[in-house]
Amino acid sequence: MRILLVEDDPLLGDGIKIALERENYVVDWFTRGREAVAAIDNEEFSVMILDLGLPDMDGMQVLNRVRGHSPLPILILTARDAVEERILGLDAGADDYVLKPFDLQELLARLRVVTRRAGGRASQVLTLGELCIDEARHWVSWQGREIKLSRREYALLLELARHPDRVLSRPRLESLLYGWGEEVESNAVEVHVHHLRKKLDKALIVTVRGIGYRLDSQAA
Repeated sequence: MRILLVEDDPLLGDGIKIALERENYVVDWFTRGREAVAAIDNEEFSVMILDLGLPDMDGMQVLNRVRGHSPLPILILTARDAVEERILGLDAGADDYVLKPFDLQELLARLRVVTRRAGGRASQVLTLGELCIDEARHWVSWQGREIKLSRREYALLLELARHPDRVLSRPRLESLLYGWGEEVESNAVEVHVHHLRKKLDKALIVTVRGIGYRLDSQAA
């Protein structure tokens, strides 16, 4: 997943970014609300982690701006523990809350919950035919065998598996695999697809020329 992190505390933001990247997430970190709103207007993200106490605009303003035009799952990260504050945020469209201080494992679990809910799934295990992906453990099996994947191979396979039989464009896949400031080679997605076909089945991922790729549910 590509995560949009909005947190103005440099130590906390850096710690969250490092921790999420260790879990194989792509993270774009902003310290100001207006930067985050602009990023959502121009890029595609899987989920947003939003601090409410931002220097340029209140996090609730950011939430309202985003909810005005985007269904992006939003996880509020805040030290505001009053029940009234949480109710306001949930009524404004937040998907969940994590109160500071928090445990990293709780944050990761809540991220998985809001993204599953957004995808209409109740389980953290995604199964398509003989393909099985356990999102909690970042574990993949094919035809009963565990498959070892790199961080980006896993992210690419997961995104395709979340949208079986739907063609995903190469720019969209690049944006989910690489954060801002990361250099993307022109054939990066093709290379990852090639590796996945070798490790799984060459018929599983179909190239739609000039557009992108899709995961063939019938081949799974």
